[in-house]
Amino acid sequence: MIRFFDLFFSLIAIIAFSLPLLPLAFLLLCTGEHKIFYRQKRVGFNGASFNLLKFATMLENSPNLPGGDITSGNDPRVLPLGKFLRKTKINELPQIVNILLGDISFVGPRPLTPNNFSFYDEKTQEIINRLKPGLTGIGSIVFRDEESVIRNSQKNPVDCYKEDISPYKGELERWFYKKQSIFIYFTLIFLTVNSVLFPSSKLVWRIFKDIPLPKENIINFNKR
Repeated sequence: MIRFFDLFFSLIAIIAFSLPLLPLAFLLLCTGEHKIFYRQKRVGFNGASFNLLKFATMLENSPNLPGGDITSGNDPRVLPLGKFLRKTKINELPQIVNILLGDISFVGPRPLTPNNFSFYDEKTQEIINRLKPGLTGIGSIVFRDEESVIRNSQKNPVDCYKEDISPYKGELERWFYKKQSIFIYFTLIFLTVNSVLFPSSKLVWRIFKDIPLPKENIINFNKR
């Protein structure tokens, strides 16, 4: 059933966004490193790897520069136009193609790079492998501004992600694994739209009163 909705909504989205995104593709081609798309290896369902598609927002060699797979706020590797695309999440729209191909769903854990996947404990890795990754999900909504969390942390980006973000995201994905349903699917899509339109919204906490609470070392943006 969820695959039907993934196909249905992805086809509608491709038709709806194709023409409006043409000017953006032209701008990307004329600026930065003159590339429209960026492909990156991610961990998918059952641990299989696939290439995630995004608009090019960072230097192509970013994974080999300081920071690696982790992006923080004001990251110097982000291209000028990329800052806007990442802030508005427009950079994620090409992943509709990944949904159409069946690599990911609209809703699920965000697909991780192999390196970031290794930061999760074995139990969480096992659970994530049982789920098809998603364009959005409970972790994506709670960590709507993850880059700011990393920027404001006293730790370096890798330690912040490994010690603070991944343990809490793991709890959120375990919650999703137990609760997944058509209702959760549509509610998380609605909450994603809400978080894009109203970035400071705490609606997720009011709708899902049983999601795990953040640790004290996660900053206030995702607290109730």
